[in-house]
Amino acid sequence: MTDLSLQKRLAAEVLGVGESRIWIDPEEIDRVMDAITREEIKRLIHDGVIKVKPVHGNSRARWKIRHEQRKKGRRRGHGRRKGDKTARHDDKEDWMNRIRKIRRFLRYLRDHNVIDRRTYRRLYRLAKGGVFKNLSSLKHYLKEHGIVEEIR
Repeated sequence: MTDLSLQKRLAAEVLGVGESRIWIDPEEIDRVMDAITREEIKRLIHDGVIKVKPVHGNSRARWKIRHEQRKKGRRRGHGRRKGDKTARHDDKEDWMNRIRKIRRFLRYLRDHNVIDRRTYRRLYRLAKGGVFKNLSSLKHYLKEHGIVEEIR
């Protein structure tokens, strides 16, 4: 095997790619061996004796298969999981769902004249402050403090 490292290096510099992407026509190796200047290399490139190999991408085929499986719920068992529960599920979404439910209930109580506007506003602020863990804790608070006797 002939040493064409000089020619490959020059071609790579001229074409602006890595040496591993340089392809030399095996039929024209003698012509390439004689080329030792950049001008000669450029001529060979022009003639099509030296070419650039295409960029290799990573195959997505295996990923696509796994992705489809995961969409069906496969490959998601306990052995696959890393991190704690909150790493896979957002605390903020939990809070949003909880506070929306509590505020909806408070609005219902206010609109149906179960509580007055001042009480509503006070309970709203307590909810924002995180006093109520969930809707049932709010109901418990209302009963305990005698704000409401019986709740649906």
